[in-house]
Amino acid sequence: MRALTFVDSGQNGASNDIAYLAGGPFWCLEAVFRRVPGIFTVTSGFADGKTENPTFAQVCNGQTGHCEAIQVEFDLKQISYEKLLAIFWKAHDPTRLNSSFEVGTQYRSMILYRNKYQRLMAELSREKMRAGFNHPVATEIVPFKKFYKADIHHQGYYDKNINAPYCQLIIAPRLQALQNRGVIPKTRVDLPPSQLIAGSQT
Repeated sequence: MRALTFVDSGQNGASNDIAYLAGGPFWCLEAVFRRVPGIFTVTSGFADGKTENPTFAQVCNGQTGHCEAIQVEFDLKQISYEKLLAIFWKAHDPTRLNSSFEVGTQYRSMILYRNKYQRLMAELSREKMRAGFNHPVATEIVPFKKFYKADIHHQGYYDKNINAPYCQLIIAPRLQALQNRGVIPKTRVDLPPSQLIAGSQT
């Protein structure tokens, strides 16, 4: 497996970094970022909760306090942390906790920062984006603590189940809208197969 060294975003000449984002079901957010150039891997999982090694069922039942989140490993030579955040704001509605298909605190919008730089960029980005919404932005900005990778069934869910009703009704239209707006490319970026087994839990 390819070894990556992660340090503060854009500092010390590092070319690789990692971001943790949450906004609605991780199936949706993962499908968006899998189509962004400069991304090494996207892993679906759980963050910001109180239970060790939570299961999908526990998180969905609201028993653990976790949110559904994605871990994004990216190449700073191709895409910045700020650009990731710009895509994040467009990939979901940060003013709504729930929708008809997505109910529960596990779908809350969050940016989980790993260092002071990410915290500053997240706060500046949120402040900038507030003017573009008619309702208050509910996105929380909190320190990253731990990430638990979801089981293999959830990794790359959209691309493995593209004809499933949820994928056709919810994810596909969202991807199409982002493609039409030029937020993501019209063709999927092929990520390394290792992303299906990668994913730090620390």
